[in-house]
Amino acid sequence: MPTRVHEFAWPDRVVVGTIGLPGARTFYLQVRAGTQIVSIALEKQQSALLAEKIDEILDQLIAVEGNPFSVPTSTPIELVDNDQLETVQEQFRTGSMTLGWDPTTAQLVIEAYAIPDVDADDEALDEDGADAAEMLVVRMPVGTARAFAKRTREVVDAGRPMCPLCGYPMDADGHICTLPEA
Repeated sequence: MPTRVHEFAWPDRVVVGTIGLPGARTFYLQVRAGTQIVSIALEKQQSALLAEKIDEILDQLIAVEGNPFSVPTSTPIELVDNDQLETVQEQFRTGSMTLGWDPTTAQLVIEAYAIPDVDADDEALDEDGADAAEMLVVRMPVGTARAFAKRTREVVDAGRPMCPLCGYPMDADGHICTLPEA
């Protein structure tokens, strides 16, 4: 069965947000174009790495002589989206992701692939018993991508504070610090 692709060429909204309390949050990449909304679950580390790599690509494009793609050096404040996630209905949990650049449209391209559901015979099956795979393709102009990366970093950083002694996250109900032995 062919891969089911959720594609957004010029989305109205693309954000990373969370549901739950720090320490038990679920991260989502949510994309909306008109009334179509797709929400996919991510790991915190995937979210952080995605923001980091988007900024790296944009910074490399700025360094191209003449900055032909008009990549902003800082985040366009008018593009920052600090609103909550819209109604979340998880489409799939993300396994692997790719990040690319399309110079013909001056857009960053995120591809997120679902972790396949594996049955006893090690085959991904949908409800009809046929092979099933899903992916999300999102294209973002450079200003939107810069704002997306900023928001994503802020969402990731809003988690539990890190212990200054051991570097592990501290819970609200206490923390047992495990310092390395000397």
